[in-house]
Amino acid sequence: MYQQPDPHGFLAPAAPAAPAAPVSHRRRTGLVVGATALVASGAVIAVAVSSTQPQIVSGLGSIVQSGPAMDRQGSGGQPPSQLPSGSNPVPGGSTPTTGTASAAQQIGVVDINTVLQYQGAKAAGTGMVLTSSGEILTNNHVIDGATSISVQVVTTGKTYTATVVGTAPTQDVAVLQLQNASGLQTADLGSSTGLQVGAAVTGVGNAGGTGGTPSAAIGTIVALNQSLTATDQNGQNPERLTGMIETDAPIQAGDSGGPLYDSANHVIGMDTAASAGTLNTPVGFAIPINTATAVADQIEAGKASATIHIGLPGFLGVSVADSPTTAGALVQSALAGGPAAKAGIAAGDVITDVGGTPVGSSSALRSAIGTHKPGQSVAVSWVDSAGQAHHATITLITGPAD
Repeated sequence: MYQQPDPHGFLAPAAPAAPAAPVSHRRRTGLVVGATALVASGAVIAVAVSSTQPQIVSGLGSIVQSGPAMDRQGSGGQPPSQLPSGSNPVPGGSTPTTGTASAAQQIGVVDINTVLQYQGAKAAGTGMVLTSSGEILTNNHVIDGATSISVQVVTTGKTYTATVVGTAPTQDVAVLQLQNASGLQTADLGSSTGLQVGAAVTGVGNAGGTGGTPSAAIGTIVALNQSLTATDQNGQNPERLTGMIETDAPIQAGDSGGPLYDSANHVIGMDTAASAGTLNTPVGFAIPINTATAVADQIEAGKASATIHIGLPGFLGVSVADSPTTAGALVQSALAGGPAAKAGIAAGDVITDVGGTPVGSSSALRSAIGTHKPGQSVAVSWVDSAGQAHHATITLITGPAD
């Protein structure tokens, strides 16, 4: 079975999961939640909270291999306390709680379900409706690796096929477009300017990936302008997220991409990550909504850049690691019937050049392939396991979401 394809056509090298980091005096963290789960969209993410308070947290997309979503609620394995349906208490120094989203909190919220063909897996998360014609804001990690995406509007139950407008992987933001959608109610976006520590917040989303009425995680803002270094489950592909809202609301796996509301039910952030510690000491993080929508505006305008990717990426179809003996990207496997395999690239080969640009590592291959779109042809050079040099012009196919 293939691991999650890299967005630009290769797969991340296997590596041990990140070890548990030291804890601060006021937080407990455990091992990353779901550490044995398949690496997929919304897989666990290790995060360090500034250089002095490292934490281990998880991305909030739920993963399913087949059947119901895995509800990754915390390392303790205990379910959150439940509140009466529709209740929405405002915390006043009490323990943060989880209940059911009110009718107002469900407006503009969608459940996002993805298929990851190259893993034989599925994943689920949350999103917010930006326009009545069906533009959806979500986290990049909710759709990362997806080969097909369906979106269900919570308030109507109607399901749409979605396409990827664009992604900003290093900022963990993505925009989708629902097909044949019109007249949708949009999320009530507020402003993340002027937020105050101690203010009441509610994180709403598709907790556990189970669908139905969204959950409501109720708490307060603990800190502002937090910096996080995020990696995937294998400690690969680090991303630096800055300016994050920290909350003690017990947001869960599946909530990613959902709204973080203020006490007036205006969206002030997008739920993104949560502590893998016990539910008695929840730690969650949200991207400020002003930041998320500014990135979404660039995506919607089609302004591609080093950090903004428009549409789906080109796909080479190889699994690679850094070569231990020579400069290049060591091929661990080639997708059967994929562009690389058709060109004769096989496990044990080392890719050394793409489009005239030397490839010295697996990350360099990612960058080189990332400059090309599906359908484009690119010159690739490699050395086989016997030391023989090869060259071919390879046409990239459409890859999974990055």
